[in-house]
Amino acid sequence: MCLAGGPAAAQVLIKGTGASFPSLVYQRWTQRFSQLNPSVAVSYSATGSGEGVKQSKSRLVNFGGSDSPLSPEDLKRHHLIQIPMLVGGLVPVVNLPSLGTNQLLLSGDLLADIMLGEVNRWDDARIAALNPAMKLPALAITRVVRQDASGSTEVCVRYLAQSSARFKAAVPVSNLPVWPGQPMRANGNDGVAAALKATVGGITYVSFDRVGKERLTAVRLRTANGNEVAASEAAFRAAILASDLARKGDDGASLLSMPRADAWPITATSYVLIDASPKDMVLADWTARFLYWCFMHGDELTRGTGFAPLPDRVQAMLVGRLLQIHGPSGEVPQFIQH
Repeated sequence: MCLAGGPAAAQVLIKGTGASFPSLVYQRWTQRFSQLNPSVAVSYSATGSGEGVKQSKSRLVNFGGSDSPLSPEDLKRHHLIQIPMLVGGLVPVVNLPSLGTNQLLLSGDLLADIMLGEVNRWDDARIAALNPAMKLPALAITRVVRQDASGSTEVCVRYLAQSSARFKAAVPVSNLPVWPGQPMRANGNDGVAAALKATVGGITYVSFDRVGKERLTAVRLRTANGNEVAASEAAFRAAILASDLARKGDDGASLLSMPRADAWPITATSYVLIDASPKDMVLADWTARFLYWCFMHGDELTRGTGFAPLPDRVQAMLVGRLLQIHGPSGEVPQFIQH
């Protein structure tokens, strides 16, 4: 899936690739920026976080998207700068024709056992106990997981490991985990959404924006504190406000299972990676201008997409991050002047 903008005659081509989680928002941003800057075409290919990190490290793209932050050591080793872009949520979704969205309730530990393949029927007694007024279908559960290296998968695995000691022991945290049994596999958020729609009895995880776009049936979650929450932009903002992302400006802080009643428990920040020591400062400067523009004007384009903007104090750190870029002669981008 290639998200491209700008005229064919553009003189500057900025290439990005990586996480499919935020790709629909990036589509809005790249298209609008290219319309405003006819000499520049910005493209973004939704190939998964693993590919975004790989191509950033290999300098095959100007920016790479990832839903899993790299460590300071890894950033230093590969001369990369990491910038948080927005916050969204991963949502369990099911294909149960008799149910409407946000009707089915699951807990973190029960979802973990479903994803382990240990709870394998929708009329299982544990699911029925959480949904006593619901007539559950006598269907087998088909798990659908990501085939590509995915930051979304890593976020979900971390949440399930927090929710269940048994899951933590069985599935090590990874962007390409070894799932027990033989779940169905597909590439990207759009791939698993399509596979789910074709599989009655299926369950998978997608970014919240795909729930509305693809008319998927979302699941509510019971948190460790006993609260029942549905995914929403407001619930993602609640997770931000309860985290060190808002309190301390720590853009690497986890947003999972925040101790606030209205916070969605599978909330995550999505990042881009850029070259700290680029050889081509023209491309580096336009890349910096694009990212700076996203922070200055992107909020209005983010509203209603299923994602939440970053807190102001985190956005204010962007200029400092971009000024860490240094060209061959020590020059820095001139993005603020344009």
